[in-house]
Amino acid sequence: MMPSLSSYAQATDTLANTAVEAEKPALAEHIRATAAASLPAFNVPGMAVVAVHQGKVVLAEGFGIRDLESQLPVTKETLFGVASHTKAFTAAALATLVDQGKVSWDDPVIKHLPEFKLADAHLSAQLTLRDLLSHRTGLGLGAGDLMIWPNTDKTTADLLAGLAHVPIAHGLRERFDYNNLMFIVAGEVIARVSGMSYADYLAETFFKPLNMNNTHVGFSTIPANNTNFAVGTIEAQGQLHRFALDYLEDFGAAGAIASNAEDFAQWLLTLLNHGVSPAGEQLISERNVQAMWQVTTPLGVPPAAAAQGTHFRGYGLGWFVKNYHGVKHVSHSGGILGMLSLTTLIPEHDFAITVISNQQAFGALTAVTEEALELVLDLPDKDWVASEQAKYDDMIQAKAEFTLPAPSTTRAALDLASYSGTYRDAWYGDVNISVNDDQLAISFAHTPMLQGQLEHYSGDTFVIRWHEPLLEADAFIDFSVNREQQVTGARLEAVADFTDFSFDFHNLRLVKQ
Repeated sequence: MMPSLSSYAQATDTLANTAVEAEKPALAEHIRATAAASLPAFNVPGMAVVAVHQGKVVLAEGFGIRDLESQLPVTKETLFGVASHTKAFTAAALATLVDQGKVSWDDPVIKHLPEFKLADAHLSAQLTLRDLLSHRTGLGLGAGDLMIWPNTDKTTADLLAGLAHVPIAHGLRERFDYNNLMFIVAGEVIARVSGMSYADYLAETFFKPLNMNNTHVGFSTIPANNTNFAVGTIEAQGQLHRFALDYLEDFGAAGAIASNAEDFAQWLLTLLNHGVSPAGEQLISERNVQAMWQVTTPLGVPPAAAAQGTHFRGYGLGWFVKNYHGVKHVSHSGGILGMLSLTTLIPEHDFAITVISNQQAFGALTAVTEEALELVLDLPDKDWVASEQAKYDDMIQAKAEFTLPAPSTTRAALDLASYSGTYRDAWYGDVNISVNDDQLAISFAHTPMLQGQLEHYSGDTFVIRWHEPLLEADAFIDFSVNREQQVTGARLEAVADFTDFSFDFHNLRLVKQ
């Protein structure tokens, strides 16, 4: 374990700043060494890390390779999809509109989007902007995500119309359930109120003032001559597979930003400096930076978090917040198929770190972050790479060993042609099932990647095997049959518990047309 930084905090400002400057190389080198060790430990091709402390950039570097195909290196300019960290930018954008007096956190959504409607009229009328940003709307975990995941042809207007039919799981402000579509709604509020697109508002409000010249909303907006971007990978059966995606472009204000370590340094410095940019411009009021970092929706504290000195945790506005070894810990992660990000801020120590990788091994990001926090907070030494690697290896092994449980009894299916036809869900749209070469095929009309074949399980239940197995999203499909042995509809459910929650098959209510 390297020397701690905490003792310097007790000295005068001058001595503290001098000590921090002296310690930076040690902190940077420790982060650098942990990142380098994490690549082979977690089978990660490439990673970018940026850390800032006491108003200075401690480190902004790339490690490993950005693309299995090209084998080119990750640099501080390499673009990654930061996915759900976009939510922090969305909250910050709304905060600036609050600062301008154009909206209030507690405005009803319908004040700015009159057409906004959920399946419950009371929720539709009562839901506020604060609710949108704090995952307490009554919609379930990932509810409606199939409208945008993994890629869609739906417009924002289509998404707003579909929301009126997504099932409600709980009462308003009753509990936390992470939901992406509510941030897309928040992005549309930003567009309506500001009079410009969400992407343009972020560019004018943050990217340009912060000289984040290489940060973009939407993969398609990356200049054609910029080829320095990371391509995702997925580990399956002990092998890495290249998995190119468009960085969640369809997620808009919920997850579409592409950025790099160099640009992110400016964002982190601004957040830690109470909303003041490195150039001295107040981009967000200190009051609203703090509003984003206050617990709005409480969360439970699992034993693992309690062991790390956490006594309370919750979600603020676009950020997770908790206490951690006696200080405030603010964070948000992001995930795409094949790519992850993790940002952590410790405001009391003026420290922040973002780690981004092109492999979905979250333990690698955790290890780099926690090793840095050990130095900054003077915590007991722990080998985070080893402990997180053990968890990751167990997860990979569990996936490799997963087998579909056999049915307790097996019954014959109807004639396959009985299941063929178009099925419609009120919020998603059409799902088509056809007979091809004596086998049922399925196609989601708005989701090009959701094409597959049906494997008989028992009776009127089949298992969907997607043509792209790296989705890790095989699902049961249970057909409904009436007394006349006519198929009337179907319900779906993911087969494995490790399937990403955004494959919210269980929320579909398919009716045969």
